[in-house]
Amino acid sequence: MPLIQIHILEGRSPAIKKRLIEEVTEAVHRSLGGSREAIRIAIYEIAEEHWAVGGVTMKERRLSNS
Repeated sequence: MPLIQIHILEGRSPAIKKRLIEEVTEAVHRSLGGSREAIRIAIYEIAEEHWAVGGVTMKERRLSNS
């Protein structure tokens, strides 16, 4: 049973996350075969203040670009 864990910044709509789940499920099914019902997907949403690149949080990056 494949378990796919996806980490994304928070803020995306439920519709976008549902589409992500459907498309990742299909990609895993095509790649590995087996039953779609056996594929597990977990989305972890991370606050902009808790995700950093090069010591700069994503919130700081967004604010400096606006």
